[in-house]
Amino acid sequence: MPAGEIKVYFTPTCPYCKMIKKFLTQNNISFQELDVALDKTAREEMIRKSGQMGVPVTEINGEVIIGYNEARLKEKLGL
Repeated sequence: MPAGEIKVYFTPTCPYCKMIKKFLTQNNISFQELDVALDKTAREEMIRKSGQMGVPVTEINGEVIIGYNEARLKEKLGL
């Protein structure tokens, strides 16, 4: 899957955010990291897309996945 089609909205202290990034990296999936603790624009974008302030939020080809849901990630990534 080309880079830029997957975004992970995260905060540095979130353990589930770390799990998603590790999962994607282990499966050789390119993704864009957006630190919503530091990036106000990314934070506002995440809230607009997900309707909430909690992380992680993963966007795959325009579809939003809230939280760490490995089964849904695998389904959307074809793994």
